[in-house]
Amino acid sequence: MKYIKDYATGEYEEKKSRFIGEVFPIKSEEEAQEHINAVRKKYYDARHHCYAYVIGDNYEIMKQSDDGEPSQTAGMPILNVLKGQDIHDALMIVTRYFGGTLLGTGGLVRSYTNAAKAAIDSAVVLSAVEGYRAEAEIPYTLVGKIKYFTETTGITEAEAEYGNNVKMTWLVPELKLVPFQNHIQEISGGSITLAIEKSRWYNA
Repeated sequence: MKYIKDYATGEYEEKKSRFIGEVFPIKSEEEAQEHINAVRKKYYDARHHCYAYVIGDNYEIMKQSDDGEPSQTAGMPILNVLKGQDIHDALMIVTRYFGGTLLGTGGLVRSYTNAAKAAIDSAVVLSAVEGYRAEAEIPYTLVGKIKYFTETTGITEAEAEYGNNVKMTWLVPELKLVPFQNHIQEISGGSITLAIEKSRWYNA
């Protein structure tokens, strides 16, 4: 699953019609509506403000609007861009300034699709990683070995507090948990206890 980190925008032009794509991270339909209202005010003189949004890990909430464009030529293409790129919890609005030339259904679908893609291309997209947060106190003599193992296997060291021992915290992807546990037990002779909890984090 992927998420938009912050607001981003991109544009596309077709036969002098200007399409401004804007993407927002959202958590609720109310938040989506606030952004839609704000964009309508910002571009008050534009012909159309078409949009789509998706909320939830399994797209529990989806909505799209053609805002006066022919049916299925704007909102659905925008929605397809979000779903096609596995984007969740996001709102995409594409504002159109009419350029004087009718584009036809194919031209509209292409233009709204390209404007939505342009906004995502300019955004910082985060990938969600399902895994575990693991924590343990490590004697200084083993820190080097553990660091080497985690750095070479793609396990992220999240925190380290240095005292009598080193209290270390790692972000362990789901598939790497068992090898990580086995490695910790092996190098410590079973003397290190890992505290493990389910977690999700985001990588750019």
